[in-house]
Amino acid sequence: MKSKYSIPLSDIIKEFQLEEIYMPSSPEEIMISSPEVTRPGLALSGFMEVFEPFRIQIIGKAEHKYLAGLSDSERKSRIDAFFARKPVAVVITTNLTVYDEILYAARNEETPLLRTSERTSAFMAAIIGSLNTNLAPRLTRHGVLVEVYGEGVLILGDSGIGKSETAIELVKRGHRLVADDAVEIKRVSAKTLVGTAPDLIRHYIELRGIGIVDVRRLFGMGSVKVTERIDLVIKLESWDPEKLYDRFGLDEEVENILGIGVPAITIPVHHGRNLAVVIEIAAMNNRQKKMGYNTAEEFNQRLMHQIESGE
Repeated sequence: MKSKYSIPLSDIIKEFQLEEIYMPSSPEEIMISSPEVTRPGLALSGFMEVFEPFRIQIIGKAEHKYLAGLSDSERKSRIDAFFARKPVAVVITTNLTVYDEILYAARNEETPLLRTSERTSAFMAAIIGSLNTNLAPRLTRHGVLVEVYGEGVLILGDSGIGKSETAIELVKRGHRLVADDAVEIKRVSAKTLVGTAPDLIRHYIELRGIGIVDVRRLFGMGSVKVTERIDLVIKLESWDPEKLYDRFGLDEEVENILGIGVPAITIPVHHGRNLAVVIEIAAMNNRQKKMGYNTAEEFNQRLMHQIESGE
């Protein structure tokens, strides 16, 4: 599956410390656009009907041993046919010997040829995880992302509602800032969203009347984090005396982000409310729910039992 995003092959080479056996051009110019990789056993055996050249191809011990069992002419024919499909890149694992036929075909078809000392399974797991993160669907939301008691809390609300001030208060209370003002959100799996800050504004907070504050320098390295999973969405809104707000916690609100439903809470902002404390409680309560304990449901069951028993 192709992604509308891409990363240069140089990033992958640097991340996994790959040995460059042959590189037809600068790896910064070779773009990888698929989060999936393939072991080309079927392709090397001659079956090409579903071959997808935009995937990184990984040759491990099984493919290497299969090729070793072929005659010289047959091995050359299979390898030439495979490289003729022009895969975006080929990686040989476990520091296996590079057959002369592979090196010749890579040069002839101008295909990047790389090698790693990692075992095939471990390398595949690592590179798939990396590609899924780097090529994940994404969007940018106006808000603040903080880590509170291990929970990633995305704070949303109108400009001027107090998101940044609340984030600073949370940092002072020992929690960590991930992003302020703009949160880049990636869908890294069917159930997981990860947020980070754009490079330009990472670790900075804008406070009206003061200006830009460097949180990392002011509060130390322990006050910031580069990325965080989004576990809870808190929507701040101005207090509306005509609106009925949930007082028991039985209503399950969900915020849909990139097709994933994230538990959400709407908190009215009113003079005298300590939003930092409220968000701390919300984060702990959300974590408690994930562990199987729901205070609102337990209270409701006790209340219904009392009503039914007539006590």
